[in-house]
Amino acid sequence: MTDATVLVVDGNSLVHRSFHAQAHTGEPAWAVRGLLTQLVAAVDRIRPVGVVVGFDDPERSLRRERWPQYKANRGEKLDTLVEQLADAVATLRELGLAVVVPPGLEADDVLCSTAAVAARAGARTVVVTSDRDAFALIDDTTCVLRIINGGVEASPLMTPDRLVTLLGVRPEQYRDFAALRGDPSDNLPGVRGVGPRTAARLLAAFGTARAAFDDLAAVRTHLGAGVTARLAAPGARAAWELNCQVMTMRDDVEIGLALDAGPGVLPLPAEVVDRVYRSHRLTWSAGQAVRVLAEVDADVPVPTYADAGGDDWFPTGTTAPRRVPRLPRATPRTPSSEQLSLF
Repeated sequence: MTDATVLVVDGNSLVHRSFHAQAHTGEPAWAVRGLLTQLVAAVDRIRPVGVVVGFDDPERSLRRERWPQYKANRGEKLDTLVEQLADAVATLRELGLAVVVPPGLEADDVLCSTAAVAARAGARTVVVTSDRDAFALIDDTTCVLRIINGGVEASPLMTPDRLVTLLGVRPEQYRDFAALRGDPSDNLPGVRGVGPRTAARLLAAFGTARAAFDDLAAVRTHLGAGVTARLAAPGARAAWELNCQVMTMRDDVEIGLALDAGPGVLPLPAEVVDRVYRSHRLTWSAGQAVRVLAEVDADVPVPTYADAGGDDWFPTGTTAPRRVPRLPRATPRTPSSEQLSLF
């Protein structure tokens, strides 16, 4: 294990979160802008050697084809949200990040696959998302920066120990925990009468949900007749098994990240970062973005889109990046040549 860290971002999660934080006019102004702002904050906090961003396939879902009830409670996405998601994919690719939209799959599968690739390479992974499903990926090499109110800086970095403190389950138990509890937002009802506390008690006593379902007599002894009756109820085990199948993330998505060159490798070209942030009306944070993503000192003049002959829509005098205070930063983490060959 080395100090090299890969940052993998749940693009759908952050765009959705920003989309619903609308401007007073009702315009979804912060869908892509919010994603870009949070990206800079996350990179500045974590200091990764590369960035991968995953998005759901907007055209097809293999999970819904196999399990039609999955997310059947959700209406069609608003046209404006669909447009913002497409814009986010195009913008991040223009920026130079490794953007993955796996055919028929979801951003979660990109998160899982990136963590698997990084672990095999001896690197660490930090997952950035607002979705608790990613807790299933936590282990000794992967942690989750779960975005909550207050932004990246105020969000917790979830590790194995912190997950135990928060929920009372170990990371390898989280899928069982979630499957027992269910996920109404995805139209996945859990075992009736089994909430987070009961699920945690069950897993603390038996280790896995399967072990509990296989020995209801022991469940009665340890947790009482009430919990036993809930597990023995018609459809209880089937609900848990279905949820486990649907919630299992794929770890075989082709990421296409080569950390010695190519999309996703930091630093990015300064002029590209400047142009992308300004084109999304983020002139006030372009300097910060250049400092963080291009690793250019804030006190050094940065070539801008306007300098390169581009037609910047900002008025004269605002095309140069704003100077920002230089913040304390960790030393950039550089992978070995052996690790580079594994990505």
